[in-house]
Amino acid sequence: MATDGEPECVHRTRACLCVLCGLPAAGKSSLSRTVCLSASRSGWRAAVVHYDELIPDQAFHAREPEEQTEWKLHRHAVLQCIEEFLKNPKMSLELPGGCTIEGAAWERCIRSLPDPPLGDQAPLLFLLDDNFYYPSMRYEVYQLARKYSLGFCQVHVECRLESCISRNNNRPHPVPTEVIVAMEKRLVRPNPRKNQWEAKSVSVNATDDVSECDVQNVLELIGSALSDPLSPVEDDTEQKEADRQKCAASVVHQADQACRRLVSEAMKKARDNGVSSEHMRSLAAQLNQSKVQFLQNVRKHFLQEAPFIREEDADVEHAVKRAVGLFDRDIEEILSGIMTVKDQSGMATQFHQ
Repeated sequence: MATDGEPECVHRTRACLCVLCGLPAAGKSSLSRTVCLSASRSGWRAAVVHYDELIPDQAFHAREPEEQTEWKLHRHAVLQCIEEFLKNPKMSLELPGGCTIEGAAWERCIRSLPDPPLGDQAPLLFLLDDNFYYPSMRYEVYQLARKYSLGFCQVHVECRLESCISRNNNRPHPVPTEVIVAMEKRLVRPNPRKNQWEAKSVSVNATDDVSECDVQNVLELIGSALSDPLSPVEDDTEQKEADRQKCAASVVHQADQACRRLVSEAMKKARDNGVSSEHMRSLAAQLNQSKVQFLQNVRKHFLQEAPFIREEDADVEHAVKRAVGLFDRDIEEILSGIMTVKDQSGMATQFHQ
């Protein structure tokens, strides 16, 4: 029992953070409410953390990089509030300094937790309801659970894209259809085979009504996570270096594939414009040399200059896109130089004739 003046740490009791991920209107909120109700009936202290209610609407429609950074800060603020609750539940209604989430929504979330009977060690369950379409988003929750030795699990709520769009259009404030379509392409489903930290994951198909069997499967998953809490990592230096190497290799590999396509397109463009065989050989040599140097610089950046980042934390697609954009400009300069030489050679030939 906590002494006077000592924070009452919830993580002394069994607790679990359960992530629900999937497209907008897939059925995450309905499933989370059903699971929350069932958990409460079983004597657990359960609450749903609705990101849609906690994060301001404008943050979900970020377009520019600085707006996307602000959106990430809102997401971090949600986890910060959960952490403050874990450290000191009696002060949990007060938002941390500088916190940007909706205070009233957070208060409703915390007040929905039933007070445990005196001396009761009722398990605590937070159901995090959001899209969580990148592994990095879910990994942040995993890190929080690991920090406080909590249980952690994931529920991927599947639903056909057409059904999501149809349901979304019937909502009072629908998400733009193009946003859902783009998210469906970016959504990275939990992959326990690839990521050990995603070992406790299940998928629930919510295209039709969710069955009692589905709800029971989710409750069993949560029960398993509660019984097998995570252990904090004391020294993960070697793991960090291995993750950094893995991330760099992934980015370089995908960048290499994209660069090969750009080189091929540049060669075809030069050939179609009548560049001579001699100049084509020169172009190929310059492009390949540029590609090798470029990929070396990309790898060096991720291994030496970029802050530590795991592959699952990284938006590899975005990193590759930005990097390849730089190489594309190099190709244009090289190709432009070859085309200029070709035009000058043509003019010289005409002059001598």
